[in-house]
Amino acid sequence: MRRTALLAIAGGVAVVVAATAAAALSGGGGGIAAVAHAAPVLGDPDAPITIEEWGDYQCHNCERFHGSSLEIIKRDYIETGRAKLVFMDFPLNGPDSELAAAASHCAAEQGMFWEYHDALYENWAGERTGWITPASLERFAGEAGLDAGELSGCVESGRHDTRVAETYAHGQSKGVDATPTFLITNGDKVFKVRGNQPLDVFLRVFDEL
Repeated sequence: MRRTALLAIAGGVAVVVAATAAAALSGGGGGIAAVAHAAPVLGDPDAPITIEEWGDYQCHNCERFHGSSLEIIKRDYIETGRAKLVFMDFPLNGPDSELAAAASHCAAEQGMFWEYHDALYENWAGERTGWITPASLERFAGEAGLDAGELSGCVESGRHDTRVAETYAHGQSKGVDATPTFLITNGDKVFKVRGNQPLDVFLRVFDEL
């Protein structure tokens, strides 16, 4: 049976919808299996709450979330074993975003996905301003402690391009149409949060779960 609910924030903007896990996670027939295309998990893989973030490395609201609410969520929920975070590529801003997403998976090959993920947002310089280039991605790798040459070669090979494209298509099939979008789950409960909402919205969702 489908279960729905709605939470509203200041100004009357409805941003959170709850439904059954099957309904929210099965878009396009890919279902939970498509999470295999996701980044490594941040936090305890067995944590009861899963935060599935669909993001773009050029997205301003993604960068704002990374530098604000995420820090509190990491401290109070991820580091305490209450939740885990999975980042899903949704490169709305075109080829440069696709290139950065591929580079993040190259970093994962070196066991440093999250370090590089953080470096990309720390070096954020706008949407579609040209700051993401093969040279800048290599520089960010060096600054984050990766083997920059190895990452550069990986990006140039294009071996993660299909993965990024398939994850993006899967997001579309699940109804993702903006970044960031969050699907926050625990068992058969799923809440969808669209955009960089105030921290209180996320805390209310966690309380509901």
